[in-house]
Amino acid sequence: MANDVTLDAHPPLEMAERMEDVGFKKATMDPWSMFALAVMAGAFIGLGAEFYTLVTTDSGLSFGMNRLLGGLVFCLGLILVVIAGAELFTGNNLIIMAWVAGKLTLGQVMRNWIIVYAGNLLGSLGVAVFMYFTRQWVFSDYHVGATALSIANAKVNLPFSSALSRGILCNALVCLAVWLTLSGRSVTDKILAILFPITAFVASGFEHSIANMYFIPMGILMKVEPEVVEAAGLVTADLGQLNMHGFVNNLIVVTTGNIFGGGFLVAVVYWFIYRRPKVRAAKEGGRVPAPRESLQATADKLSR
Repeated sequence: MANDVTLDAHPPLEMAERMEDVGFKKATMDPWSMFALAVMAGAFIGLGAEFYTLVTTDSGLSFGMNRLLGGLVFCLGLILVVIAGAELFTGNNLIIMAWVAGKLTLGQVMRNWIIVYAGNLLGSLGVAVFMYFTRQWVFSDYHVGATALSIANAKVNLPFSSALSRGILCNALVCLAVWLTLSGRSVTDKILAILFPITAFVASGFEHSIANMYFIPMGILMKVEPEVVEAAGLVTADLGQLNMHGFVNNLIVVTTGNIFGGGFLVAVVYWFIYRRPKVRAAKEGGRVPAPRESLQATADKLSR
């Protein structure tokens, strides 16, 4: 009996096919299950953001090494989403691949995004509230809270162009991480595929809308604690934008960037490269050779 077990990664063409199927299943899921999984994803990303805040506080490392360490620990969030199973809005921007393939309607895509976005918001806010009541922010003489406050204040004061650009680049990397997990055949493969793209986006200071659903509300909670404000070396006048208005403005711009970065720079581009030829061939009544057939044909030509 032939041994069909292989440790080889799935090639990009198969990854594209799998992504279309996964996108269809995600978009047609029962809405309550979808929402519950989205709440879990928001909580997972919130835990990753909390871990980042804690670890980068007074680490004593150089700027670059501190950001690198923070990026590594933030990976916890997406690892939990992918391995445990959850619905994350930024990763779900990839289901646009199933839409351009004609397997989903735009309405189905928007239904998924709206439900998942709402669930992610609830999960992230829940973690922020829990972390406030743990009083973990008093650790290191209120410097953990000061770190949370400084992160949030920096985000709500980003210029429009910076927030948008960082949102685009962030979700290009996040969706590439999710895309790479489709090549894996084991839990280890998937975790390793996540580490470098996610570490890169966090260390680079790019903007993730769901992470900001934790970071900014946590900063708003810290704003009312005088000891935290003092530990951060700030005064009330420095925190004028750290409010619900600043939070919503940040989310609008960053979410727009995330959709473009993940939905178009990754999903549409890979569909165009790997799936468009098959769609075109089907319309023309032709047949696109399978990957192994294409390789064999090339080998035959070279041997002549």
